[in-house]
Amino acid sequence: MTKFTHQRHKPPSQLDRPRELVVACGPLHSTVNLSRIVRTASCCGLTRLIVGGRAKVDPCIARQGAQQVTLESHRSLAPVLKKLKSFGYQLVGLEQTTNSQSLPDFAFERKTALVVGNERQGLTDEQLYLLDHVVEIPVYGLPHSYNVATAVGIALYEYCRQFPFG
Repeated sequence: MTKFTHQRHKPPSQLDRPRELVVACGPLHSTVNLSRIVRTASCCGLTRLIVGGRAKVDPCIARQGAQQVTLESHRSLAPVLKKLKSFGYQLVGLEQTTNSQSLPDFAFERKTALVVGNERQGLTDEQLYLLDHVVEIPVYGLPHSYNVATAVGIALYEYCRQFPFG
Protein backbone atom coordinates (compact mmCIF):
# COMPACT_ATOMS: atom_id res chain seq x y z
CA MET A 1 0.00 0.00 0.00
CA THR A 2 1.40 3.39 -1.03
CA LYS A 3 1.32 6.11 1.56
CA PHE A 4 0.79 9.65 0.28
CA THR A 5 2.18 12.68 2.02
CA HIS A 6 0.37 15.96 1.88
CA GLN A 7 1.70 19.38 2.64
CA ARG A 8 -0.83 21.52 4.43
CA HIS A 9 -0.86 25.23 3.61
CA LYS A 10 1.67 24.98 0.84
CA PRO A 11 3.04 28.28 -0.51
CA PRO A 12 0.91 30.15 -3.06
CA SER A 13 1.46 29.47 -6.75
CA GLN A 14 3.67 31.99 -8.47
CA LEU A 15 2.34 34.14 -11.31
CA ASP A 16 4.42 34.65 -14.44
CA ARG A 17 3.20 38.24 -14.59
CA PRO A 18 1.06 40.53 -12.46
CA ARG A 19 -2.69 40.17 -12.86
CA GLU A 20 -4.27 42.90 -14.98
CA LEU A 21 -7.60 42.48 -13.26
CA VAL A 22 -9.13 45.13 -11.03
CA VAL A 23 -12.34 44.79 -9.05
CA ALA A 24 -14.50 47.92 -8.77
CA CYS A 25 -17.34 47.68 -6.22
CA GLY A 26 -20.23 49.99 -5.64
CA PRO A 27 -20.73 51.13 -2.06
CA LEU A 28 -21.19 47.96 -0.03
CA HIS A 29 -23.38 47.99 3.08
CA SER A 30 -21.59 45.10 4.75
CA THR A 31 -18.06 45.21 6.08
CA VAL A 32 -18.16 41.41 6.02
CA ASN A 33 -18.83 41.33 2.27
CA LEU A 34 -16.03 43.78 1.49
CA SER A 35 -13.62 41.91 3.76
CA ARG A 36 -14.43 38.62 2.03
CA ILE A 37 -13.90 40.22 -1.37
CA VAL A 38 -10.51 41.57 -0.23
CA ARG A 39 -9.47 38.12 0.98
CA THR A 40 -10.59 36.44 -2.25
CA ALA A 41 -8.94 39.10 -4.41
CA SER A 42 -5.67 38.56 -2.58
CA CYS A 43 -5.90 34.78 -2.99
CA CYS A 44 -6.35 35.35 -6.74
CA GLY A 45 -3.24 37.54 -6.94
CA LEU A 46 -5.02 40.86 -7.41
CA THR A 47 -3.34 43.91 -5.98
CA ARG A 48 -6.01 46.58 -6.46
CA LEU A 49 -9.62 46.94 -5.36
CA ILE A 50 -11.67 50.06 -6.02
CA VAL A 51 -14.66 50.83 -3.80
CA GLY A 52 -17.33 53.48 -4.13
CA GLY A 53 -18.12 55.16 -0.83
CA ARG A 54 -16.49 54.41 2.50
CA ALA A 55 -14.47 51.24 2.69
CA LYS A 56 -13.94 49.49 5.98
CA VAL A 57 -12.26 46.08 6.09
CA ASP A 58 -12.30 43.67 9.02
CA PRO A 59 -8.72 42.31 9.23
CA CYS A 60 -9.94 39.15 10.97
CA ILE A 61 -12.02 38.26 7.90
CA ALA A 62 -9.70 39.62 5.19
CA ARG A 63 -6.68 38.02 6.90
CA GLN A 64 -3.40 38.72 5.05
CA GLY A 65 -5.40 40.01 2.09
CA ALA A 66 -5.75 43.34 3.86
CA GLN A 67 -1.98 43.85 3.48
CA GLN A 68 -1.76 42.50 -0.09
CA VAL A 69 -4.56 44.42 -1.81
CA THR A 70 -4.52 48.19 -2.20
CA LEU A 71 -7.97 49.52 -1.41
CA GLU A 72 -8.97 52.73 -3.21
CA SER A 73 -12.07 54.52 -1.98
CA HIS A 74 -13.89 56.97 -4.26
CA ARG A 75 -17.05 58.99 -3.80
CA SER A 76 -18.43 57.78 -7.15
CA LEU A 77 -17.45 54.89 -9.42
CA ALA A 78 -18.45 56.42 -12.76
CA PRO A 79 -15.42 58.75 -13.14
CA VAL A 80 -13.11 55.91 -12.09
CA LEU A 81 -14.67 53.55 -14.64
CA LYS A 82 -14.22 56.15 -17.39
CA LYS A 83 -10.56 56.50 -16.41
CA LEU A 84 -10.03 52.72 -16.39
CA LYS A 85 -11.58 52.52 -19.86
CA SER A 86 -9.23 55.26 -21.10
CA PHE A 87 -6.32 53.15 -19.79
CA GLY A 88 -7.46 50.22 -21.94
CA TYR A 89 -9.42 48.19 -19.41
CA GLN A 90 -12.40 46.19 -20.60
CA LEU A 91 -15.27 46.99 -18.22
CA VAL A 92 -17.25 43.86 -17.33
CA GLY A 93 -20.24 44.16 -15.05
CA LEU A 94 -21.40 41.31 -12.84
CA GLU A 95 -25.19 41.65 -12.97
CA GLN A 96 -28.33 39.95 -14.21
CA THR A 97 -29.67 41.97 -17.16
CA THR A 98 -31.69 41.25 -20.28
CA ASN A 99 -28.52 41.09 -22.39
CA SER A 100 -26.04 39.63 -19.91
CA GLN A 101 -23.87 36.70 -20.99
CA SER A 102 -23.44 33.55 -18.96
CA LEU A 103 -20.15 33.73 -17.04
CA PRO A 104 -18.99 30.21 -18.05
CA ASP A 105 -19.33 31.20 -21.74
CA PHE A 106 -17.59 34.57 -21.44
CA ALA A 107 -14.00 35.12 -22.60
CA PHE A 108 -12.31 37.74 -20.45
CA GLU A 109 -9.62 40.02 -21.78
CA ARG A 110 -6.49 40.01 -19.65
CA LYS A 111 -6.85 43.73 -18.86
CA THR A 112 -10.30 43.78 -17.22
CA ALA A 113 -12.12 45.73 -14.57
CA LEU A 114 -14.82 43.59 -12.95
CA VAL A 115 -17.56 45.99 -11.88
CA VAL A 116 -19.85 44.93 -9.05
CA GLY A 117 -22.86 46.72 -7.58
CA ASN A 118 -23.93 46.83 -3.98
CA GLU A 119 -25.86 44.12 -2.18
CA ARG A 120 -29.34 45.55 -2.66
CA GLN A 121 -29.56 47.55 -5.88
CA GLY A 122 -26.73 46.01 -7.90
CA LEU A 123 -25.22 48.21 -10.60
CA THR A 124 -26.74 51.63 -11.30
CA ASP A 125 -28.04 52.61 -14.73
CA GLU A 126 -25.09 55.01 -15.08
CA GLN A 127 -22.62 52.21 -14.36
CA LEU A 128 -24.39 49.78 -16.72
CA TYR A 129 -24.19 52.37 -19.51
CA LEU A 130 -20.38 52.54 -19.19
CA LEU A 131 -19.79 48.77 -19.39
CA ASP A 132 -18.41 46.88 -22.37
CA HIS A 133 -20.01 43.60 -21.29
CA VAL A 134 -22.28 42.26 -18.58
CA VAL A 135 -21.95 38.71 -17.28
CA GLU A 136 -24.19 36.77 -14.95
CA ILE A 137 -23.76 33.64 -12.91
CA PRO A 138 -26.45 31.06 -13.64
CA VAL A 139 -28.79 30.53 -10.67
CA TYR A 140 -30.83 27.37 -10.30
CA GLY A 141 -32.88 28.12 -7.21
CA LEU A 142 -33.95 30.86 -4.86
CA PRO A 143 -33.02 33.53 -4.09
CA HIS A 144 -32.45 34.79 -7.62
CA SER A 145 -28.84 35.85 -7.06
CA TYR A 146 -25.71 34.99 -5.10
CA ASN A 147 -24.37 37.06 -2.22
CA VAL A 148 -22.07 39.77 -3.63
CA ALA A 149 -18.91 38.35 -2.03
CA THR A 150 -19.75 34.85 -3.28
CA ALA A 151 -20.48 36.16 -6.78
CA VAL A 152 -17.18 38.03 -6.92
CA GLY A 153 -15.38 34.86 -5.81
CA ILE A 154 -17.01 32.85 -8.60
CA ALA A 155 -16.16 35.51 -11.22
CA LEU A 156 -12.55 35.82 -10.01
CA TYR A 157 -12.17 32.06 -10.16
CA GLU A 158 -13.37 32.06 -13.79
CA TYR A 159 -10.95 34.84 -14.72
CA CYS A 160 -8.07 33.00 -13.04
CA ARG A 161 -9.07 29.77 -14.78
CA GLN A 162 -8.76 31.57 -18.12
CA PHE A 163 -5.43 33.21 -17.14
CA PRO A 164 -3.84 30.77 -14.69
CA PHE A 165 -0.35 32.28 -14.75
CA GLY A 166 -1.19 35.96 -14.59
